[in-house]
Parts: sequence; C-alpha cells; structure tokens
Amino acid sequence: MLNLGVNIDHVATVRQARAAQVPNILAAAVAAQKGGANGITVHLREDRRHIQDSDVIYLKKKIVMKLNLEMACSTEIVQFACRVRPADVCLVPEKRKELTTEGGLDVCKHINRISAVTAQLKKMGIRVSHFIDPVAEQVKSAKAAGADCVELHTGSYALAYGKGRYVKALRDLTQSAELAQYLGMKVNAGHGLDYQNLKEIVKITGLQELNIGFSIVARAIFVGLEQAVHEMKSVINNCAR
Repeated sequence: MLNLGVNIDHVATVRQARAAQVPNILAAAVAAQKGGANGITVHLREDRRHIQDSDVIYLKKKIVMKLNLEMACSTEIVQFACRVRPADVCLVPEKRKELTTEGGLDVCKHINRISAVTAQLKKMGIRVSHFIDPVAEQVKSAKAAGADCVELHTGSYALAYGKGRYVKALRDLTQSAELAQYLGMKVNAGHGLDYQNLKEIVKITGLQELNIGFSIVARAIFVGLEQAVHEMKSVINNCAR
C-alpha cells in the first residue's frame, strides 16, 4: 500500500507569523496520524522560517510514526541531523529567497559533496533520500552517491496538470521510477500534489510514499487537519486500487 507522509511545515508557518506557541506542532502530528498518515515530514531550513530545531527534537522524541527530515547539505544542519537521528533524511536544494523548494537536487553537479553528506548520515543509521527531478542522469547519480531512495520532484507535473498538459511529465516520472527501482533504490514522490492531480501519480508502479503538505494544510483550514489527512488518504487508497 502507498504510504502518505504529511508535511506540517505550514502549521509552523502560521505559528511563526506571530512567534507564538500555537498552533502546536506535536498536536498537528497527532492529528495527522489519526487521519491516517504513515509518517511526518518537516523541512529544517537554514533561515528557520517555519520549523525550528526544537520542533525536530521534540517530534523525534514524541511521535510514534517515522520522522522524515528534509534538509540542505549545510554543514550545521548535517551535524544537527546526525545528533537527532531521524528515521529518514531527504536531501533537498535550498535557496534563501524561494517561497518553496524550486526544482530537484542537482546530484550530477554536486556529487562529491552529496556523496559525503549521504555517507555521513548513513553512518548514523539514517536512511537517505535525494529529492531529484525525474531525469535519468539524476537518478543514476543518486545511486552513485549512495542514496537509499529517491524522491521524485512532481512540481512540473503538478503545474502541467493544471493546464491539461501532463502526459510527458507523467511519463518522465514513470520512467525515472522504473530506473530507480532497477538500480535498487526505493521511490517516493512529492511537491505540488493535491486531492486531484495525485490520481495519476498513484498509478506509478513501485511508488512507496507520497509526501504532501500544502494542499492538506490548506484543506485543514476548513475541515480540520485530521479530516484533511483522512480525505487525502482515501483518495490515495481509492485511486491505487
């Protein structure tokens, strides 16, 4: 069965807007679990715009689900991850001024640094994923750099879906998933997925997990987080049959 990782960054975004104590990150994780989430994802950005170090530490201690930490290859954050030791780390690119992650990690260009970080994290017993665009060369480089898994960036697909032109983007994702599995890596996917456009994504053979955040949190404003996660999980399960 296809797993759902719920990204709760934007719960922290609301909290940080007032530098307040609410909404509570742990309460969000618990609500997501009740709704059917299989794991919790958070992105510890270098500028700490939403998730804070203390959030990651607290979630690691308190939640019973898998914690997936998205992070750049920053020395400071790599050292932090090695201390906290989340179950999974997903290495992502990061630009200070971007609103959200724009594009996949260029493993081909930065393979030496990414290989070193991957090895450092794996030495601590952490499973490492690389967030990459669905391009064969990036998949091969992720394997060469030691990734246990790739998370395919679905942003281009999500944008194309909204305009009714997603066939090529879906084909790129499918072929990259096939290649990654052939090379012995697990395959996840995420970015820009919502209650409508994921219906084609779930049909990709061999996908292990979808990581979804913004669309769930946006829906939660109207129905609550537990219900929003439940609805997303229901779409995934119904479409995967």
